Amino acid sequence: MNISIKEILASVYILCLGILLFFVFSYSDLNDLTSYTYIKEKGEALINYKENNFFLFITIFFIFSILWVLFLGFGSPIAILAGFIFGKWSGTIISVCAFSIGATLLYSLARYYFVDIIKKNLPKKLDPYIKYFKKNAFLYFMIFRLTGGAGIPFAIQNILPVVFNMQLKDYFLSTLIGLIPALFIINALGEGVESLISNNETLGYKNIIYDPLIYWPLIGFGLVIVVSFLFKRIIFKK
Repeated sequence: MNISIKEILASVYILCLGILLFFVFSYSDLNDLTSYTYIKEKGEALINYKENNFFLFITIFFIFSILWVLFLGFGSPIAILAGFIFGKWSGTIISVCAFSIGATLLYSLARYYFVDIIKKNLPKKLDPYIKYFKKNAFLYFMIFRLTGGAGIPFAIQNILPVVFNMQLKDYFLSTLIGLIPALFIINALGEGVESLISNNETLGYKNIIYDPLIYWPLIGFGLVIVVSFLFKRIIFKK
């Protein structure tokens, strides 16, 4: 039986995805993530390691973020972590660049190897988006990104342009620009979480509710959801 290069590379991709997931979940316990003490200790350890090994740490984090997006990971947890470790400004720059590269690599891979599968299994409810994207791919996909992807999961956002064969340059630039608002808000939330944890030995509801570093990003996130809803109802109405 002959095996094509596409089948080999697809198998390698799936294998790498499995290895990444194995390592991520091997070094984390979901029960620990509910412990404030555990989160505080691990957060302080990350900050200390970053301060002592800044260039090494930022390189590792940047590469990991690219791979995370490439292998269909959720964007929000990494963006929050970037804000937690690097602050909202540096964290936004790092996460926007890494996510844009990872998304472009994923799009390239999907366009070359999985285009038929994606076209066949893409939900019909996405047809209105595709209709507009075909008119002006760069403009509408950038708006799509700016409004948070209209509530569509990040991984699906990244491969959606496969259907209308968007140019790589347009894809990368529209993603780079379009991700900035949402990732800035999420990074700001991560910075707020870091401030909250570092300044409080125990965590209560009042600490969260009355902390502007927490409630302002949440308000911003709410606005993104509202804009995303209006985007779907007005721009992409049938």
